[in-house]
Amino acid sequence: MDAITSEAELHALDRALVVISVDPDIGEPLPGDSTGPQLRQYVDDVERVRLLYWVTALKTVVVVAFIEV
Repeated sequence: MDAITSEAELHALDRALVVISVDPDIGEPLPGDSTGPQLRQYVDDVERVRLLYWVTALKTVVVVAFIEV
């Protein structure tokens, strides 16, 4: 796994995190069972970022992974 070190990568990640913090429902739900939290995926093709996350009952966003597309 490579570290995120360039300004462009940090900027792209920051922008994606802001988007889901403003609208946590923007990502599409990923298939899975209903016993755990609903995992969601947000993809920004312009910034080349994909975030996997879930939203808690108190609307806190928990990011699971950052992946460059």
